[in-house]
Amino acid sequence: MLHKNWTSLLIAGFLFAGYVQAQEVGKADPLFSSHDVLEVRITAPFKTLMKDRPTEEDLPGKLSYVDSAGATVELDIGLRTRGNYRRQMRVCPFAPIRLNFKKSKVKDTVFEKQDKLKLVGHCRNSSSRYEQVTLKEYLAYRFFNEMTELSFRVRLLRITYVDSERSNSEQTRYGFVIEHKDRLAKRVNLPNVEVKNTSVAALVPDFTNLVSMLQYFVANTDFSPIAGAPGEFCCHNVKLFGHTGQLYYPIPYDFDMAGMTDAPYATPNVAFKIRTVRQRLYRGRCANNEHLPASIKPFQDSKDTFYALVEDMPDLTGSSKKSMYSMMNSFFKLVDDPKSVEKKIARKCI
Repeated sequence: MLHKNWTSLLIAGFLFAGYVQAQEVGKADPLFSSHDVLEVRITAPFKTLMKDRPTEEDLPGKLSYVDSAGATVELDIGLRTRGNYRRQMRVCPFAPIRLNFKKSKVKDTVFEKQDKLKLVGHCRNSSSRYEQVTLKEYLAYRFFNEMTELSFRVRLLRITYVDSERSNSEQTRYGFVIEHKDRLAKRVNLPNVEVKNTSVAALVPDFTNLVSMLQYFVANTDFSPIAGAPGEFCCHNVKLFGHTGQLYYPIPYDFDMAGMTDAPYATPNVAFKIRTVRQRLYRGRCANNEHLPASIKPFQDSKDTFYALVEDMPDLTGSSKKSMYSMMNSFFKLVDDPKSVEKKIARKCI
């Protein structure tokens, strides 16, 4: 039984705790080297973009911001819609966007070395609740950033959208951009791996279990580290990184279906037999249960930081904070009790 061996496993966890930083990493790109909110202005034909929802060709636009010297920097960009579920009009009238920069034009700007960036936006123009979802999903990424460099970095933006096809159409909303997989690969010195599917045995076990614990922490079941969605390459909301002949690191992204994010459109997978997305279900692998104590420890070590991130989040409402605190409180109460860990996590493994 797990709790009977908890002391010895905790010792192993302490020895293991430094692994998340053991992978040698490089310096982050300028865009992702700060957590300050970046104010930007994007001018583009948003009426056409959101009506036609192109995924193959870009529409022209411009992005501008004020640099540290007080000068306005303007960049030509291309825009197209992206994603699957959130790109559907019925789900998000304002779809997620991919920004395409000209690499030759971004030198000496905050967007230096950027090419293509995923932009996560507010989904619906008329709803403040959806903007709260954006802020909460951003925090899910930040939680993982606090524990390991092997994670997608994010940058929070305050975006003024200007529709070039309509007059008086400005609106300002929060959004965030996600580090491109190629830039993450460069930073952590691990190439991105494209395969149709893989196996648990091909993944770094301790890191894989840390990812499983992250998904449990944010109450997310919408992922797979070994297979893609039907008709897609591996893996579902996970990117694999690693050198040929070595084990892969499964690095997660997309947390909009997580209970901690609590998007209005999020529904639980009927196959998992949970009532709501806020009901946690552990989807870690039984083969990695020996790593549970070491997977839990980085969360316990980062507990105060996590609460501070939520408390200090710009414009996160009191009700959103209360909702996130409730989820966090229940997680930390559970992982501080060895018997609960065995019952709710170890025995629920796949």
